[in-house]
Amino acid sequence: MSVPVAGTSKKSLFSQQDYLAPLPIPTGEKPVDVLNTVWRKNDIFMDVGNYSIGSGLMILWPLVLLYFGMAYGFMGLAPEFSQIMFVIGGIVTGIPALMLVNMLFRPVPLPIRFNRQRREVCVPRKNGDYWIVPWETVTAIAAQSSSVSQAGRNTSGMLFISFDNPDPDADDDNKHLYWGFNCGGCETAMSLWECMRSYMEIGPHALPQGNDFEGGRDSLKGRGIVWGICCECADGIWQHLRAGEFLKATWLLIGIVFFGAPVAIMLQVWKLAPPPTLDHPDIIEWSKPLPPEQWAKRSPELEIAIAQREAELAARAA
Repeated sequence: MSVPVAGTSKKSLFSQQDYLAPLPIPTGEKPVDVLNTVWRKNDIFMDVGNYSIGSGLMILWPLVLLYFGMAYGFMGLAPEFSQIMFVIGGIVTGIPALMLVNMLFRPVPLPIRFNRQRREVCVPRKNGDYWIVPWETVTAIAAQSSSVSQAGRNTSGMLFISFDNPDPDADDDNKHLYWGFNCGGCETAMSLWECMRSYMEIGPHALPQGNDFEGGRDSLKGRGIVWGICCECADGIWQHLRAGEFLKATWLLIGIVFFGAPVAIMLQVWKLAPPPTLDHPDIIEWSKPLPPEQWAKRSPELEIAIAQREAELAARAA
């Protein structure tokens, strides 16, 4: 599969595509795990998952409040309108709610594992098989599209990551795997990709502090998961108020009330604490640490590309 090299951008009237890899050169954005995709990281490997039931609930929660709040509010003033809101709300929120319930009872998909010492990526497949893909062959694209309606201009974007099967004799339907992250515009997609790129090229210390899914359940077990999460949220508001950070406290309160943050966090903890791991014997062996002298090195092509990109970014900042 032939794709444009990193740094290439294709723009049209209502869309834009930025090619971030190959080769994985700096994007110029800070690494931000906007979707809590980093489930596990250490000096050897990092597991990245594409399962976010909490985000789905936080999208659904405001719709539930909107429709059923209107239905309850107009119950005495306009009973017919109230009944219509109940029906519409049940349809609009019922189907996504059933999908969320279905996700709760299904196993969490296995993560993709980035091994920085070997500079390889382990891609698990549904049939129990797996691919070991060279890091520098991974393709990443930030895609953004816009639509215009009576409500104004709406912009959405995704990060697409593609892996090629290293087996040259693989069937046509088993040659490529695509992962899509619904993370917003191009800058946000670049920040999410930068988490993976920075881990592989710089190290785990380059990533921001994220959710501790490994120890998340243990840290809340003593007080009970539900009560523990509520206490964490209340303590967060209190700490912001004590520090005079009233805007942060307000946003946290909005997240709790209007986006169902405690319930979303609870579901994330239930499903991802601890997160699933790759238990194939070959992958367990592949994930063991190597002596520093055996660590894989960047290719000369990537060294040159990174140096050129860093010089370009420095010139922009000057």
